[in-house]
Amino acid sequence: QVQLVESGGGLVQPGGSLRLSCAASGFPLSNYAMSWVRQAPGKGLERVSYINYGGGSLTCVDSVKGRFTISRDTDKNTLYLEMNNLRPEDTAVYYCAKERAKFTLCHSVWEDLGQGTQVTVSS
Repeated sequence: QVQLVESGGGLVQPGGSLRLSCAASGFPLSNYAMSWVRQAPGKGLERVSYINYGGGSLTCVDSVKGRFTISRDTDKNTLYLEMNNLRPEDTAVYYCAKERAKFTLCHSVWEDLGQGTQVTVSS
């Protein structure tokens, strides 16, 4: 059974940093592409970034390029999102997503989502 458990969210001031974690179980992280997806208040879900099974990654949202970094630890079966220089517009619920296959694209449909972790950027 696939389980994705996110943690690390919270309230941070503009310019601050957070590191989100996603503990995966029920499948090996190294065999699938994985993504971070977010939903801002009143908006739909959007894929922020993904990492393919081989470790290659891509940022899908232009506004976070150079600020957010996706990574994984296959020994710990854990996905991460390092977020720096946070802005109020980054406020959202952030979800970890397991993709359907080894590769994905920015507009592909994911297979499973975790329960999410709230990130609020405010002074």
